[in-house]
Amino acid sequence: MGKKRQPRTDPAPGTDRPAVTADRFVRLYRLVQLLGSAAQNRDSLARRLSVDVRGFYRDLDLLRKAGVPVALNDGCYMLSEKVEMALARLPFPDPHLTFGDARLLAKGRTKTHQQLKAQLDQILPG
Repeated sequence: MGKKRQPRTDPAPGTDRPAVTADRFVRLYRLVQLLGSAAQNRDSLARRLSVDVRGFYRDLDLLRKAGVPVALNDGCYMLSEKVEMALARLPFPDPHLTFGDARLLAKGRTKTHQQLKAQLDQILPG
């Protein structure tokens, strides 16, 4: 008798963003563009990205954890939303900000600025 599968309980997108290298970001960016252009099978995507099957599934898993909806229909993968929306969810390589840079950026008014401010408030001593 097989083990009963538990429903997936991934964190909300943006709450636990994985770190990616610049090379991996470029590959993820290309993968999203390929998935948005037409439904394609795993082997075709892996070949075009120059990754093995394991690397393909790791990148696919990272996309899904980042909140990018990738559907599998009849052995082909495709995006379930517009490319621009999917690209906006991609994890970005560490920009190597200084503390001064982070403090300056945290003064902005957008949601992203406020997220940075909240992170600073969380890690700085009271």
